Amino acid sequence: MDALTLSRLQFAVTAGFHFLFVPLTIGLAVLIAAMETLGFITKDDRWLDQAKFWGKLFLINFAVGVVTGITLEFQFGMNWAAYSAYVGDVFGAPLAIEATTSFFLESTFIGVWMFGWKRVSRGLHLLSIWLVAIGTNLSALWIILANGWMQNPVGYAVRNGRAEMTDFAALVTNPYGWTMFLHTVLAAWTVAGFFVMGVSAWHLLRKNAPGFFGRSFRLGAFMALAASLGVLGAGDLNGMMSAKLQPAKFAAMEAVWETEKGVPYNLVVLPDPANERNRVEALGIPKLLSFMAFKKADAEIKGLRDFHPADRPPLWPVFISFKLMVALGMFFIAFSAAAAALSLLGWTGKYPLFLKAAVAVIPLPYLANELGWIVTEMGRQPWIVHGLMRTAEGASPNVGAGMVAFSLVSLTLVYAALGALGVYLMFKYAAKAPGEAA
Repeated sequence: MDALTLSRLQFAVTAGFHFLFVPLTIGLAVLIAAMETLGFITKDDRWLDQAKFWGKLFLINFAVGVVTGITLEFQFGMNWAAYSAYVGDVFGAPLAIEATTSFFLESTFIGVWMFGWKRVSRGLHLLSIWLVAIGTNLSALWIILANGWMQNPVGYAVRNGRAEMTDFAALVTNPYGWTMFLHTVLAAWTVAGFFVMGVSAWHLLRKNAPGFFGRSFRLGAFMALAASLGVLGAGDLNGMMSAKLQPAKFAAMEAVWETEKGVPYNLVVLPDPANERNRVEALGIPKLLSFMAFKKADAEIKGLRDFHPADRPPLWPVFISFKLMVALGMFFIAFSAAAAALSLLGWTGKYPLFLKAAVAVIPLPYLANELGWIVTEMGRQPWIVHGLMRTAEGASPNVGAGMVAFSLVSLTLVYAALGALGVYLMFKYAAKAPGEAA
């Protein structure tokens, strides 16, 4: 493989691995803050016990996530120097803000929260975890606004052979960035809800502290339900944004080849990219795809044939990832609704098979998050900045394939070790009873 392909693979490996830890950090911080808030308001220390138990898992996940994220920014200088030189004036601004404000906020107050039990007032301790939760979600916002600019570049002008920022407000209010943020953060909250629900189900199956884990199961189920419903709405907005601003991506997501008005939504589709058609199109709902894309039944959707082959994203990865992500999203709504209902009725313990299923589905929201990023990033190809700079143009010109291969293998080995350590610690502390190994 050449240096460009290896650089793309390296960034995919490091970003994909890092994002295994990010969603739980984002969602669990909010859930722990809610638990401690309930304890503060009701004066019920059982909620504080909840915050302490789940807080241990949050801290482990946070630590591994921070370490695995550091290498991402180095790659912009090492493997993507041409990209950094061309758009660094714009792309670097939100990343710098994230590092100096949001990350500083969460990393500072996570120390206050972690070491402040019974050392600071309950009010200050509660404030510290909310600042951590706010900082974590703000970090996601600034990073996604940077990515949103790559999807929909705004507020810039090309001067002196490089892109220079002309309107910071346009970058901050970029609609593509905000729809991505809503979709990503709600998906992260879904991960946290299913994680808490699944770990709680594991303990309930073993009759470990049923009162404690019955409460956390209920809280996780309702968070998962609310967040997965929110993902459905945010995903609809994101799809509309793609149809408007990245029509080639949208066409690949739905395997639309011909430009038409009033396009149906086919429940069964089997693409045939070699012949630029679909081999199978079945169970079509008239005009639904046009309505979903533009909220107009007779709206026109641009097909892939209207794009030069060099300007099309790779169809199979985008199409399959999108369809699997949507299917998983529908499953999450149904499963979390059933979990919330069983919890409300007090029937959770009556259905051990459902509890086993809750444990088994813990990895699925993680998978859905990764699939979403495959759609987002591969769907933007062949552009590293949509319509402005191609991915091939962004690679470092003086970095050879051997150098990238060495760093790829090295990082993969280090990440594998970190991942194994993180999973081991998560399993170890998730299996403990509340109050153990504080």
